[in-house]
Amino acid sequence: MNYLEYFDRIRLAKEKIEKYVHTTPIDYSTTFSRITNAKVYLKLENLQKTGSFKVRGAFNKLLSLKEEERKKGVIAVSAGNHAQGVAYAASTLNIRSTIVMPETAPASKYLATRSYGADVVLYGKYLHESMKKAEELIQKTGLIFVHPYGDLDVIMGQGTIGLELYDIEPDYVIIPIGGGGLISGISIALKYRFPNVKIIGVQSSSSPSMKVSKDLGRLVEIEPGYSIADGILVKSPSELTFGIINELVDDIVLVDDEEIAEAIVLLLERSKTLAEGAGAAALASIISGKVKVNGIDKKVISLVSGGNIDLSLLSTLTEKFLYRQKRVVKVRVIVPDKPGQLNKVLSYVVKIRGNIIDIVHDRHSSDVLPGYTKIYITFELQSSEALSLLLTNLANEGIDVKIVE
Repeated sequence: MNYLEYFDRIRLAKEKIEKYVHTTPIDYSTTFSRITNAKVYLKLENLQKTGSFKVRGAFNKLLSLKEEERKKGVIAVSAGNHAQGVAYAASTLNIRSTIVMPETAPASKYLATRSYGADVVLYGKYLHESMKKAEELIQKTGLIFVHPYGDLDVIMGQGTIGLELYDIEPDYVIIPIGGGGLISGISIALKYRFPNVKIIGVQSSSSPSMKVSKDLGRLVEIEPGYSIADGILVKSPSELTFGIINELVDDIVLVDDEEIAEAIVLLLERSKTLAEGAGAAALASIISGKVKVNGIDKKVISLVSGGNIDLSLLSTLTEKFLYRQKRVVKVRVIVPDKPGQLNKVLSYVVKIRGNIIDIVHDRHSSDVLPGYTKIYITFELQSSEALSLLLTNLANEGIDVKIVE
């Protein structure tokens, strides 16, 4: 089937939804261009209304409903961005919405969905259990189901992003894949105008259903594992999205949570861009080398699909990143438990311009000899060379010192 026939529907979707959604910015990144030896642009859908691209497809679907369907109301199943997108679009268009979320959904996403005016039903631990509840409600009430990716109107709405990339004339476009609605729509929009553009999908290694399906040439289901990229954890793509991706997407790669976490922190630190796990997956594939771009003149667009990250998770990822980069270090020293010993150690930390974060004494562990104390010192520092100098100086003083990983 020639999926490019759908291009006119994407163009019409753009006209329908443009007064309800943002045309999000495209930001050229000097930092990521240098890292990848290419011209890297970030398409910032994290700045979209509700913090995600999902609102595009939601508006296009709801605007496509007949009047009698609008009166019935709509229902969606989601633990995150799709829920918020449908809730916001429905509220804007004065359509009653019900969102079924698993009981394990983050409180922040549950509250955000309610704040957009939806009736939220918490049911089950997993999405497939929530889906069964939604099916019951549809049978009882006649609510119109809004599928997160297996619906042409939703796909056409997501495809409007592709129209906003034309001015760049990209050589590569890197897009995260969950159920495949986003990359399906963008692929149609781009391949119509730029047949030679390379479109690369990115999945979490914890949820490789689309990659395995494409590799095998048939649709398969794979139960997702845990990942910080919860927005792209999908057991099975739809026949519709699989067909489009199988024809138009050039390749699919996998990234792990360590690579995604690094991309999240680098986006925040270097580009002042807040991304959730799924939103950072595309960039993770580039900076990790999973996606190879050939040539410094190649223009690469990395889609930052959403920014709805849990703040406690962001704090954890940032802290781990700083430890991994040795920009924050914890050392353990064992010294005689008498006045002046701690000051001696800290004087060497000061010499390397370390900033003390925390100090903990331990006099009671079994490996601490009588008359000694174990001290854990956590501090920020400016370079790995400074850390080496500190360790050398303390060792020269005869102080037992060890980095705590």
